[in-house]
Amino acid sequence: MNWLTRGGLVAAGAVGAGVTWGLGWRGLLLLAVLLLSGSLLTQLAERRGPRRTARQVLANGGIAAAAALAGSWSAAVGAIAAATADTWATEIGAFSPFPPRLITSGRPVTRGTSGGISALGTLAGVAGALLIAALASAFGVWGAAPGMVAVIATAGVAGMLADSLLGASAQGRFECPACDARFERGTTVCHEPVRLARGWRWLDNDGVNLAATVCGAAVAALGAHVAGR
Repeated sequence: MNWLTRGGLVAAGAVGAGVTWGLGWRGLLLLAVLLLSGSLLTQLAERRGPRRTARQVLANGGIAAAAALAGSWSAAVGAIAAATADTWATEIGAFSPFPPRLITSGRPVTRGTSGGISALGTLAGVAGALLIAALASAFGVWGAAPGMVAVIATAGVAGMLADSLLGASAQGRFECPACDARFERGTTVCHEPVRLARGWRWLDNDGVNLAATVCGAAVAALGAHVAGR
């Protein structure tokens, strides 16, 4: 499978096994929607996107697997909805005819800037969250509970927004001392080794994605508790 590195394939198998163990075939289908749609959209947006590593797979699916193994279907589905919403927002938002704007200030930024959002990307993210919520309901993941569709969709959107907020405020951004080029990884070497420009050195894009799924899982679990599910 050209969409995953060897480590990514192993990680995907582990995440799939965890979700299946906790939620059965229904959970596996929801996870498949996330992984397949994300990979297809990445290929479409980038023509030939990079293969996903184990770290990237775990950042997007690890919380869902952990929640499923712990027996919390709401948290697991909420995490999947958040990862799907964020992925759809990023990849479909790349086709926006207007430049993205930083979620914290509204300032126009270049495409691909962490924390940048667009109307097209945001709508796509909402659609992704709604799709996971609707499929979970259709598959009977939690039984007959129509109100949970709104809870899961809200959890997915909350995770997507958390990703953008962290990307704009806390994610580490690095710059080349010689040419001021900006990068997201501190291990990059441009003209010289890059230096930290803002944010937390240890928080990269994978860490932000993981935090987004934690947010989605927490919102969904809280919503399920309030709804008495």
